[in-house]
Amino acid sequence: MPFILALDEGTTSARAALYDQQGRRIAMESAPIAPRYPQPGWVEQDPEEIWQAQLDAARRALERCGVPGREIAAIGITNQRETTILWERASGRAVAPAIVWQCRRTAGYCARLASSPQGAEITRRTGLVVDPYFSASKIRWILDHVAGAQARAEAGELAFGTVDAWLVWKLTGGRVHVTDPSNASRTMLMNLAAGEWDDVLLDWFGVPRAVLPAIAPSSAVVGTTDAAWLGSEIPIGGIAGDQQAALAGQACFRAGLSKNTYGTGCFALLHTGATLPSSANRLLATRAASTDARAQYAIEGSVFIAGAAVQWLRDQLGLIASAAESEALAASVPDTAGVYLVPAFVGLGAPHWDPDARGILTGLTRAASRSHIVRAALESIAYQTRDLVVAMEADAGQPLRELRVDGGAAANDFLMQFQADILDRPIVRPADTETTALGAAFLAGLAVGFWRSVEELEGFWRVERVFEPRMAASQRERLLAGWAEAVARCRWRA
Repeated sequence: MPFILALDEGTTSARAALYDQQGRRIAMESAPIAPRYPQPGWVEQDPEEIWQAQLDAARRALERCGVPGREIAAIGITNQRETTILWERASGRAVAPAIVWQCRRTAGYCARLASSPQGAEITRRTGLVVDPYFSASKIRWILDHVAGAQARAEAGELAFGTVDAWLVWKLTGGRVHVTDPSNASRTMLMNLAAGEWDDVLLDWFGVPRAVLPAIAPSSAVVGTTDAAWLGSEIPIGGIAGDQQAALAGQACFRAGLSKNTYGTGCFALLHTGATLPSSANRLLATRAASTDARAQYAIEGSVFIAGAAVQWLRDQLGLIASAAESEALAASVPDTAGVYLVPAFVGLGAPHWDPDARGILTGLTRAASRSHIVRAALESIAYQTRDLVVAMEADAGQPLRELRVDGGAAANDFLMQFQADILDRPIVRPADTETTALGAAFLAGLAVGFWRSVEELEGFWRVERVFEPRMAASQRERLLAGWAEAVARCRWRA
């Protein structure tokens, strides 16, 4: 069995990748998934479309290489986190659209909860800031707005899952209902230290324990697929939320190593090993994907809109024909001519946690061109990442030596150089920037003995390019002052 299959279900696409025993990606296929925006700030997806897109990508990856299912040693799953699905156990049909992690429909509920006596205790138990980002308030919304859902949930007729649990349920024909600690820690229902569902939190959110999946290690065989899907019964050996999977794919298995993923959003994680972190700077404490049963932790900062800002330029404004075009346009002008974009389309994430902030394009003059606006969008990704890293360094009590990067936008040389300049730290780009899928493959391969050790996996990680900072300190400070003013403007209340 010479291959591992990684299923990488993201916010806008489902991908499937095949890896050989040297950790080399030999194939990757993708299928799009359409988000829906029924109201301002609301984001939904069709759970069945998520499943079908992921199955289609997996089948095409195997067909492309002529690899039968019997030659797959194990499957690893990684997924967009916090996105919430409730389905009928009997039929496997979702009772409502999936509420996507970006959705802000529960902002009012979370604001009231955050200011209540329970708010601080929720953070203490979960490591999370009370925010619509996480799954618990999304579950509460579905139970409140789907007729009979609360009673059916209490009767054990419904099942909840983040996307990983939904895919495992589908792949196993409903035999297995499971998640892992990295995903469970993002629901706001798991006790971070214990690694178990917390009865106090379940009571406060009114979520019946009967709907919850079991929590299994990130690297462990949890079941086998139905042969009908991929031609053979294949062990499912790895599960991790996308950002924790990317941390593993960057070979950040040890305390002190960090990475930033440039996807739809932007997510910086610092591995803290067995030490349960506590942030004084409004970052999140979360579970890292463990390679055994022992708990591993990380500090995380989350930006809601990163690559999605470039998609907005393309799809809503028509300023670019493709995301790749943004690099040349941004480099065609020496600066943004004073233009700043703060893409707070669904509020601001860490370290602000302001669900009411809204996007703003500021500093416009008659001289502003398409190139300036496109450059401002790319720079906004780097500025938001810098805000996360500054908070992360303050929590860690020491500066980062370097930041490892991955995700689609990590291929943009202009963005990576500006990131190094505005952060004043080296940016290290690996040879394979699809580290989310690679991390899921690593976890699955370890579970079945396909790879022997973490040390073997660390040997697979290779640097493609290092971007060294070269901006003058005076210029950096001037640009950062302009960014801070733009952020303040987008949070202004009449």
